[in-house]
Amino acid sequence: MENKGFKILIHASTWFAPILVPIITYFIISDREIKSLSLQALVFHIVIGILISVSAFFSWILIGIPFLIIFGLIAIIAPIVGIVRAFNERPFRYPIIGSWF
Repeated sequence: MENKGFKILIHASTWFAPILVPIITYFIISDREIKSLSLQALVFHIVIGILISVSAFFSWILIGIPFLIIFGLIAIIAPIVGIVRAFNERPFRYPIIGSWF
């Protein structure tokens, strides 16, 4: 599969350019599967960023701490699973977001 590198790049963009890489990839690649994955990654990064920010805000009353831990783990684990699946050429859809696209 010739798009394996792009899939790995999109998932790995979590740690260096979570918004920019999916947008650029969406516009330069014509493959429908890569475009869908780019949109999933973009929306996932935005939603997780918002959820982590809200959880961090509410952590001062101790309600947000468990959510902060859970969302932080999801933000780390989901892209790693995506990288492993892309490397093994298996399909991956981001949690919750994948069903939207």
